[in-house]
Amino acid sequence: MIRALKVVVFLLCLVPLFLLVWGALTVNTGGLGANPVEKITHTTGDWILRFLVLTLCITPLRRLTGWNQAIRFRRMLGLFAFFYACLHFTIYALSIAGLNFAEIGNDIAMRPYVTVGFTGFVLMIPLAVTSTKKWIGRLGGRRWQMLHRLIYVSAIAGVLHYLWLVKADIRFPVRYGIVVGLLLLFRVWTALRSRQAVTQVSGG
Repeated sequence: MIRALKVVVFLLCLVPLFLLVWGALTVNTGGLGANPVEKITHTTGDWILRFLVLTLCITPLRRLTGWNQAIRFRRMLGLFAFFYACLHFTIYALSIAGLNFAEIGNDIAMRPYVTVGFTGFVLMIPLAVTSTKKWIGRLGGRRWQMLHRLIYVSAIAGVLHYLWLVKADIRFPVRYGIVVGLLLLFRVWTALRSRQAVTQVSGG
């Protein structure tokens, strides 16, 4: 059952890519709107945040519902967040900065929204690399968990990137920010409860 559901989720995660490919194939008829590059860049950026949020929702879902099998979807969702981040950065590097590394470096250094977005992307790289069971064994469960808390930093960086990019209409980045903030508060709350439980047991 879980294996079949994972296939369904995997295919659903590819839908945004299929829609972008279809839009590119029909670009002459307005498949991607008046500015195809901007459309692809914004769409991939939206899906990075969506997949980051979905990944962060796995732990609360497990704790609130008791459905522990949900953990089996976390790695897939996190890797899709990284996949769309790679697409997002590649489109920027190729089409916006013209693969001019000097210009890319200047953008990263001089434009805050590019700086914070690139930081979020770079922080996702070690998370993607160490997402396998072998890396959990190499790092040890505790160190692996500490490393993968960087996903919260990446999510916050993504929200700031979006917020500083749009400037005027901030409704969507603010909504993402609220969701990420609530998920972070839930994480802190559960951590404090776990620490309190350990203290009570050791003290009792």
